[in-house]
Amino acid sequence: MMDITQATDKVKNERAKKMMLWFGIASLLMAFAGWTSAYIVSSSSREDWISDLQMPSSFYISTGILILSSITYILAKKAMRSGVLKQCTTWLVVTLGLGVAFIVFQFNGFSQMVAQGYYFTGPTSNIKLSYVFLIATVHIVHVLAGIISLTVVLYNQMKGKYSPQEMLGLSLGATFWHFLDLLWIYLLLFMIFVG
Repeated sequence: MMDITQATDKVKNERAKKMMLWFGIASLLMAFAGWTSAYIVSSSSREDWISDLQMPSSFYISTGILILSSITYILAKKAMRSGVLKQCTTWLVVTLGLGVAFIVFQFNGFSQMVAQGYYFTGPTSNIKLSYVFLIATVHIVHVLAGIISLTVVLYNQMKGKYSPQEMLGLSLGATFWHFLDLLWIYLLLFMIFVG
């Protein structure tokens, strides 16, 4: 049994971890807001801006994969709340596989763009293409961070560190993952409809 002091320390620790996550998310939002603002300014001020760029089909497929991965993470949390630990592990493994598939399709999207003659830099590049490559690449880096987080969550799950009453790490990992999902949907829609 925990005494009152231990319980209070535990609550403070959990609150601190949640706040750190939200501060991290807020800083990521500010960074992406800066890049998308620069994109808007460039789209209205540059004569060489490409207005008819079609996003590669792999970007749409990867978006569907990422949405599906958020659903599987939700199912993992639901299984944990129900005490079905093996099912939680299975859903976490599926989520991890979908996260890797997202990255594979993103790189496939880059290949599709290069095959169409669109490059990040060089004489045949364009500022809009540079923004698209930059924004997508930085998001991929954050998905890699999400995969590392998910791997830690999966490891802790397999070690039996979570239970229906103690699932803070699982919940924090899921929050970050869902944030990455929503961020990518916003970025893709932004790149399609702006400029």
